Amino acid sequence: KYPYLLRDLVINRPDQVWCSDITYIPMKRGFLYLVAIMDWFTRKVLSWRLSNTMDVEFCIEALQDALMRYGAPDIFNTDQGSQFTTPRFTGILEERQIRISMDGRGRWLDNVFIERLWRSLKYECVYLHAFETGSELRAGLGRWIAHYNERRPHTALAGRTPDEAYHDVPTPSGPGLTPDQIANSNAVRRAA
Repeated sequence: KYPYLLRDLVINRPDQVWCSDITYIPMKRGFLYLVAIMDWFTRKVLSWRLSNTMDVEFCIEALQDALMRYGAPDIFNTDQGSQFTTPRFTGILEERQIRISMDGRGRWLDNVFIERLWRSLKYECVYLHAFETGSELRAGLGRWIAHYNERRPHTALAGRTPDEAYHDVPTPSGPGLTPDQIANSNAVRRAA
């Protein structure tokens, strides 16, 4: 229903494109689901929520929190998961005239930055701690995400943190890259 709008789009400023995804977070006993909303250009995690179900409610809460705190992006990109395609979710975006973009089926590279976030979060936080309770997990994720946003420099951001890049738009690294260019350059780097 919704096209992938990021192909050949140069993304070169905060709030141009936000992306969102859900991942499974294992705990010592059981698991929870995590949704995050990220600014594509700066990699800043704008909002996140945990839930014990894949219901749309926690996705809507995260979206409303991000919109309240940061305003609205031009484009919102997700996969085609039922939480993101329900009229309750898309209606919030449409009310604010935010263009909706959805990845092609099975094309995780279309949302590569949030997929990288999940990998880092799991290997640097979740897998290192056997969180016992949801409140322990929430506190641990909160600390990790705060560190990621505030203290973790990114090469792609000219050594700045996501927070620094979000609040200080110009980057010395040159023009923005399209998602396809980023995916291709990373694939070449990994193959080398």
